[in-house]
Amino acid sequence: MNSSHPALTRRQFARRSLATAAVFSAPAFLRGQNLNSKLNLAIIGTGGRGGSNLKGVASENIVALCDVNEKSLAPAVAAYPKARREVDFRKLFDRPGDFDAVVVSTCEHTHAIATMLALKHKKHVYCEKPLTHNVYEARKVREAAAAAGVVTQMGIQIHATDNYRRVVELVQGGAIGPVHEVHVWVSRAWGLQSKEAAEANKDRIYITERPSGQPVPEGLHWDLWLGPAPERPFNEAYFPGPKWYRWWDFGNGTMSDLGSHWNDLPFWALQLKAPLTIEAFGPPPHPEIAPATMRAVYEFGARGSLPPVKMTWYQGEDRPEIWKQQGIPQWGSACLFIGKKGMLLSDYGKHVLLPEKDFAGYQRPAPVFPKAVSHHQEWLDAVKGRGKVLADFEYSGWLTESNHLGNVAFRAGRKLEWDAARMRVKNTSAADPFLKREYRKGWTL
Repeated sequence: MNSSHPALTRRQFARRSLATAAVFSAPAFLRGQNLNSKLNLAIIGTGGRGGSNLKGVASENIVALCDVNEKSLAPAVAAYPKARREVDFRKLFDRPGDFDAVVVSTCEHTHAIATMLALKHKKHVYCEKPLTHNVYEARKVREAAAAAGVVTQMGIQIHATDNYRRVVELVQGGAIGPVHEVHVWVSRAWGLQSKEAAEANKDRIYITERPSGQPVPEGLHWDLWLGPAPERPFNEAYFPGPKWYRWWDFGNGTMSDLGSHWNDLPFWALQLKAPLTIEAFGPPPHPEIAPATMRAVYEFGARGSLPPVKMTWYQGEDRPEIWKQQGIPQWGSACLFIGKKGMLLSDYGKHVLLPEKDFAGYQRPAPVFPKAVSHHQEWLDAVKGRGKVLADFEYSGWLTESNHLGNVAFRAGRKLEWDAARMRVKNTSAADPFLKREYRKGWTL
């Protein structure tokens, strides 16, 4: 089928893909050590995702451990008894010469603060998703990473899987032709729930207002956990995770959490960056709690030879119309690319070209992206000058910024016209309060 946007040749595709992957040709200095030697790592956040990330980098020298919850810190200290230990990550940087790189696995509202400290000291950084708490922080962290010249990676582990890499190769190789429409939906609904929905699903909570204070659990440094967020008394509605995700002061609900994983696929495959417009639909926004069910529609302009594309995000109970009409397989969470020559449906572990009969006998393009040992190992290898990262802060900063804009549009209640160069909404001031935040005294970016 002829098209005004022809598919890339295999050679052109390979060159473009490898150029995109080649973010850093060499690491920043590593204390003059042999590239095969172990890195000295500081671990900020050791419970939950932090514990998983610690296992992912356990091949290196763990020289510093930090967590505001001493109960989470204790197992890590037992495993690495010689490591320096802190409960305030700011104190780690009193002696930045102790470590080469930092792994940040705190709660979302402190990601940017810890990450920026590392970048200011020119440390390589692996930061859990989402990279930041808001649009402003995403922009500043991305710019700081570029200036620091270090190796960075956001913790979107699915990015390193074979399934995602094969989908990107199919889309960029022209299997379904130019893509003009994408739908992304997830069944998780971390946010404001009706009482009936909360009772029917154990991962949901029914709460409609800020709760009163409770005694702080032993070993938890609550003031440090709050960090830059507005002061409030402890309540088990916030801690332990992932309860805090639901609260605007600490997280951004399902969008910033799973958006990092699911919107990653269209961002990567379609080379997306900044949307032109964003509009969101859902219940009236709550001042304290993110929505459980919400839909956000993004419009992206042309990118070189790639045509404009509309991307729609659905969370909770919402689904694309083609899904409701059973025009595609009824996958609970998925990403659907709609191109001029067909469709491609993918979830984390599998994908299919649709209609299947039209792609019988289809010859897949040769793999372009290498098989990854792990997301963590790609970062470690890149720091040592072996290989490249594929989810650095230049890439993940734009992804994070776009995800946050979906929530900004929802909270502002308006379709937003986004001026990415000036980091401002052109058509309304209603979005301004949600682009950045004020920090509590003692906390700076």
